[in-house]
Amino acid sequence: MKNILDYETVALVDDDDAIEIIDQTLLPGKTEIIRLHTGKEIWDAIYLLQVRGAPAIGVTAGFGIYLLMKHSVAADFEEFMKELREKSDYLNSSRPTAVNLSWALKRMESHVTEFYQENFGFADAALAAAGSFAEVREKLISEMRAESERIKAEDVEVCRKIGEYGVELIGDGDGILTHCNAGQLATCKYGTATSPMYLAHEKGYKIKVYCDETRPLLQGARLTAYELHSAGIDTTLLCDNMSASLMKTGAINAIFVGCDRVAANGDAANKIGTSVVATVAKRYNVPFYVCAPTSTIDINTPTGDDINIEQRKPEEVTEMWYKERMAPEGVKVYNPAFDVTDNELIAGIVTEYGVLRAPYDKAIKELFEKYKK
Repeated sequence: MKNILDYETVALVDDDDAIEIIDQTLLPGKTEIIRLHTGKEIWDAIYLLQVRGAPAIGVTAGFGIYLLMKHSVAADFEEFMKELREKSDYLNSSRPTAVNLSWALKRMESHVTEFYQENFGFADAALAAAGSFAEVREKLISEMRAESERIKAEDVEVCRKIGEYGVELIGDGDGILTHCNAGQLATCKYGTATSPMYLAHEKGYKIKVYCDETRPLLQGARLTAYELHSAGIDTTLLCDNMSASLMKTGAINAIFVGCDRVAANGDAANKIGTSVVATVAKRYNVPFYVCAPTSTIDINTPTGDDINIEQRKPEEVTEMWYKERMAPEGVKVYNPAFDVTDNELIAGIVTEYGVLRAPYDKAIKELFEKYKK
C-alpha cells in the first residue's frame, strides 16, 4: 500500500496536456490525484493551495507555461513571446509572495529567448516570410518542455544538497521544531526544512520532530506531521501557541523552517507565525535555521519590508475547519499568509551551496557572485 511519500508532488503528463498533482487541500483524510489542463485550473490550484510550497509552485509554473504554449499558433517569434508573456503574467498573479513562481516563469522566458537567438539569430522575419516559423515554433516548444523538466530535476538535487548541509547541524537524539510544511509535499522530493530530518533519519539518528499545527490552514498538522509520521520519524504535533512552553523545557535543540522569499539582506518571509517562533527561539538560545534554495533568494528585494505579503480570505480563520462558524458575524479578520523574520533572528540560511551566516547581505552577495552569474 502506498504512503504519501510514494506519490509525486508534481508531474507532467505530456500525452494528456496536463499537470498531475496531489490535491493537498484534502490531506490527510483523502489522497486524491488530480490533473490540471487549463490555465484557469493551474491558477486555481496554486491560489487554492492544492499545490503549495515555493519549490513545488515553481515546478508547476514551469510545466504550466509549457503546456499553455504547447499548441501555440504564433506566426512569428515576436507574437510567440507576446503570447508567452501574457500567459506568464496570468499564472504569476496567482500568489505574489512565493518568489519561485515568478523565478520559474522568468527562467522559462529567458531560456526561450536565448535558445532562439543562439539557433535562429534574428532571421525571424525571413523565416516567417518563407512560411517556416511553424518548424521553429515546434523547436521552441520542445525546448520549453526540456527546461521545465530540468527545473524539476534541479529541485530534487537542490533539496538533497540542503539536507546534506543541514544534517551537519543536527545531533543524534536532538529535538527539532518546524513550522508549516517545507517538506516533500512542498517540493518534488525531500523538502527543504525536512530534508535534514529525512537524512538524519536515514543515518539512524534518534531525532524527535515537533510540528506546529500552523493556523489557520493547518499545514503543520495536515501535511508535515502526516508525511514525517508516514516516514517513521518520531513526530509530535503541537498548537502554535505551545512552542514557547516547549522551548523553555529544553526539548528543542534546533529549529528548521522553509521560506517563500529571502530578501538580499537575509530577512525571510515564511508562513505566518514563523517570526514568533524565531523571536522565542532567540529568547531561549535555540538556533533558528531557514532552509532556502537559491531560487528563493531574491537579490532584487533589498529587505523584508519590500516583500509583498499576501492577504487571504477571512473565512479561513472564522469557519474553514469548523462544523459551525466560530466567530461572530461581521467581525473583522486579519489574515496575512506570511510574516517576515528579521535576519538578526536567523542563525543560518541553509542553501544547496552551504550554510550562510551573518552578515547576510555580504554572504548572499558573495554566493551569487560565485555561483549564480
